Amino acid sequence: MMPLKTSMSLFNRLRFVLIETSRPGNIGAAARAMKTMGFSELVLVNPRVPNATLHQEAVAFASGAQDVLTAARIVGSIEEALAGCNFAAALSARLREFSPPVIAPRALAMQLAADAGLTAALVFGNERFGLPNGIVEKCNMLINIPANPDYSSLNLAQAVQVLAYECRVASAGDALPITDIGFQGELAGIGQIDGMYAHLEDALAAIDFLDPANPKKLMPRLKRLFSRTQLETEEVNILRGIAKQILQNRKK
Repeated sequence: MMPLKTSMSLFNRLRFVLIETSRPGNIGAAARAMKTMGFSELVLVNPRVPNATLHQEAVAFASGAQDVLTAARIVGSIEEALAGCNFAAALSARLREFSPPVIAPRALAMQLAADAGLTAALVFGNERFGLPNGIVEKCNMLINIPANPDYSSLNLAQAVQVLAYECRVASAGDALPITDIGFQGELAGIGQIDGMYAHLEDALAAIDFLDPANPKKLMPRLKRLFSRTQLETEEVNILRGIAKQILQNRKK
């Protein structure tokens, strides 16, 4: 039986984002994987083939999930794809030196299902090149599917299926509850957090803590630090207030 799609349901709070997908067939297969697990929001960032959702290969591989495929949004940037989200997780088989915290699909699904305040996106890279570091750094978590270390390559649609399945199982109530930490404010959106990082970078440069000509890894390290906290809107405002005060004092 299909779980009831209430407004707080993960089925209404989760979107799947595909970045610069090369094969229309993989887009169609991803739509099919999503629909079999009850999810419907698909966003495509700059697919390599024009009108990818109408391509005959995409339609063929969707195999009954044409409604998900037809409703897919095509956007020009990761910022557009994540608009309205306050949580994002990137999928990658390759671990990064300055990545967000790494999490397994099941643990991620449990967290998403347990926290009704999360409006989340799962981000998948190009079949050949994966995800660039800049996109990974915008995400709160890095998903790593525990696969055969001698052959860990998953087809894009297979990866979508694994995540969609785990999220469906967690939403059905099989997940253990996450410990209540008490009062929690509204989680900050991805765009708000990006604005805070830009503001903070300007402030750190103003006090010569960061050299714009040679920033090294300071900002990626700070992004990794804050990604572990799930920043709330008020916390982002506090950090921007600190940055604003620093910049005003430097002008005096």
